[in-house]
Amino acid sequence: MNVERARALNDRLVDVAPTVRVLSSLSWPEGTVQAFLDGWRRGSPRLPTVEPTPLALDGAVTALDAVAADADPDVPLERFVADTARSYATAARMLGQVGTPAFTTLSRSLYGGPDDRLPGAALTHRDAARRLLDHTDSLTAAGVLTDAELCLTADHVQGRLRASFDAFFGEDAPRVEVDPDLASKAAAGATRVRLRDQTCFSELDVAQLTEHEGFVHSATKLNGRAQPLLTCLGLGAPRTTATQEGLATFAELTTRAIDIARLRRLALRTVAIHHALEGADYVEVFRFFLEAGQSEDESAHSAMRVFRGGDVRGGIAFTKDVVYLDGLIAMHTFLRKAIAQSRPHLVRRLFAGRLTLRDVLRLDAAFADGQLAEPRFVPAWATDLHRLAADLAFAGVLDAIDLGAVALDDLLA
Repeated sequence: MNVERARALNDRLVDVAPTVRVLSSLSWPEGTVQAFLDGWRRGSPRLPTVEPTPLALDGAVTALDAVAADADPDVPLERFVADTARSYATAARMLGQVGTPAFTTLSRSLYGGPDDRLPGAALTHRDAARRLLDHTDSLTAAGVLTDAELCLTADHVQGRLRASFDAFFGEDAPRVEVDPDLASKAAAGATRVRLRDQTCFSELDVAQLTEHEGFVHSATKLNGRAQPLLTCLGLGAPRTTATQEGLATFAELTTRAIDIARLRRLALRTVAIHHALEGADYVEVFRFFLEAGQSEDESAHSAMRVFRGGDVRGGIAFTKDVVYLDGLIAMHTFLRKAIAQSRPHLVRRLFAGRLTLRDVLRLDAAFADGQLAEPRFVPAWATDLHRLAADLAFAGVLDAIDLGAVALDDLLA
């Protein structure tokens, strides 16, 4: 392989990719969600006033297409650069089509849609989400899904996360900032993790944010940037979103930092996207989240996530949030398969940068011959393969049991 050729393609990609900023470009103006909630609480809810502004990124698209065209698809490292460049080019085209049906079409090509099928299953993403919700509906009535007793402020959580990150990353620890305009509760990059201000956090949130945002999202970014040849592994390309969110959510699951309420939120997002694509407007989607048990504030923010770049009147939506449940299922299956096939090294390599599951397999030889570096920052659960293998192996056995065919009385000795 021509190392300098791969490096040159990488450098061209790294120069242009950061100009394509998906989430920040789709953010709603400050105060939009609060204005909706004010009207809702007065008894006169109105659709938020949002005017999507298409971005002219033709120059970026041309440059990204050129990188992809110049890469040799038969060389794994160059193919990775090309796939990443195409992903950014598609995202740039999507940002030029906000508010139109083409926006949703391009969003689906990047992130999938609620009615896409899961690999290895007859279920769609929406089917899986519905099953999860159906299986946990009764827990609300049983009092399992209750509000957290403590309400921790963003400033308090900021201090807690800073201490955890300092211990894990050392001098490379990302700073923790409080952001009043953040759509989600938190967002992570290589150098900073942001928390949404004026938000109530629980003790479990602290654990989730530590594992999800810090020990996965920040870690993979830092490890990718430190690659000696392909620093583009430190880019948050849209094509890697499902694997990243799947890995981060699996980290919550395997460290017991997740609860049923969190899993239900992920499932609700997938169903909500389906409703929006079927014509439900922002108010109807807000009510869907509210009736499912979320607070007014979280319901308004959850509905906003669905309609970023879309049309609050319905029919045009941002499908990114299907990746959470989809990615979790795919990641769980991948890890089980890696352990079953005696390839535990694949677990660690998931942290070498922002990769897809397919990338981890395709780049196996590049890791083996030293063209790609093994990751520096890897959380404890991903290095304790004895415990991880036990969990995954037992999960495989449980898959053979049809709960619908079993009654509790059947299990009595």
